[in-house]
Amino acid sequence: MPDPSLTLAEIEERIAAVRENLTELTEQAAAYSGGAVEELNAQRIADQEAQLDLLTKQRDQLLQRRG
Repeated sequence: MPDPSLTLAEIEERIAAVRENLTELTEQAAAYSGGAVEELNAQRIADQEAQLDLLTKQRDQLLQRRG
């Protein structure tokens, strides 16, 4: 759920953190194999992608209100 009290700078910081997490998770997924590990990594990546999508939409809405 979006946090309406976040500033643009806070949203941008969170977007950067999520992107960094996605990079790390992708690297981990490439390094490890095994059914349970792969499934867990896939779920973590999906969760981070959903968070990135939510933050991006929240940022876009905030920018539209300003512009």
